[in-house]
Amino acid sequence: MNSTIEDLNKIIYEKSEFITRLTDEIGKVIVGQKYMVERILLGILADGHILLEGVPGLAKTMTINTVSNTISTKFQRIQFTPDLLPADLIGTLIYSQQKGEFEVKKGPIFANLILADEINRSPSKVQSALLEAMMERQVTIGDQTYKLDAPFLVMATQNPVEQEGTYPLPEAQVDRFMLKVQVTYPKKEEELLVLRRMSTGKFEQAKSVVEIDEIVKAREIVKEIYMDEKIENYILDIVHATREPARYGLPQLEDLIEFGASPRASINLAMAGRAFAFLKRRGYVIPEDIRSIAMDILRHRVILTYEAEAEEMTSEDIVTQILNKIEVP
Repeated sequence: MNSTIEDLNKIIYEKSEFITRLTDEIGKVIVGQKYMVERILLGILADGHILLEGVPGLAKTMTINTVSNTISTKFQRIQFTPDLLPADLIGTLIYSQQKGEFEVKKGPIFANLILADEINRSPSKVQSALLEAMMERQVTIGDQTYKLDAPFLVMATQNPVEQEGTYPLPEAQVDRFMLKVQVTYPKKEEELLVLRRMSTGKFEQAKSVVEIDEIVKAREIVKEIYMDEKIENYILDIVHATREPARYGLPQLEDLIEFGASPRASINLAMAGRAFAFLKRRGYVIPEDIRSIAMDILRHRVILTYEAEAEEMTSEDIVTQILNKIEVP
């Protein structure tokens, strides 16, 4: 097994070279926000959709735009508004007078990378249309179903502050996002660089430095990364502790958790764990990989009771307690 892992390490070291190219090019435009950039790359490698949440002005949209510019692929930005219709997203049938029949006019969803900007500004009909595309990698227009090109990734943003005129995402849809990333304010020295760049207008545009084939091949390699049975059991212990906390020595959480994380959390922890190891240029997953990504995968999957909200407990508090309690292999 050791020789296999050593071989895999060599392959990964060679094939992950494009990550350096990507991050260097992104760094020409985006100051700081390394955590957000890393999580976006994690979603791209693990084939998982990403939800970015943060107050306005934290470069969420600009970062996604920049990442898409560095990859030679088809990108579409969709601004979600209260008057958006499903047809504006997936497309519709249009009558052709010349041919005397209906023709399909495909919508902006037919791309590889989708930026769903302010996703919670549109009503449930639009969100459900996006849901089919996210899960089934296909859309239905009229009586025809169309497969979406691979790779297909949705990167959505939402603003947690202003809730007037918003439509909170249903739990079933939030669960479809592999990662929910909380975007925070930049450090003072980073903000100084942003201030200087933006006030003088001296900032670069990101160029395409990675071919889509490199991403597709990297995804295949990610699936081969070795995960020991102890790591698999560690993942299951973390997820099951959100469902049966008393069994894992956390009886104080029993009345605070309404619903624990779904099996999708276990699957995503394993997939993202492998992708995280790839980003670190390793052929095997270590417990620290799982701990590093657990919060982003679990924070939106642990549903709290009214009692927890009354005690001003957050899902992050619950996940932190679980991670501190579960024994690391």
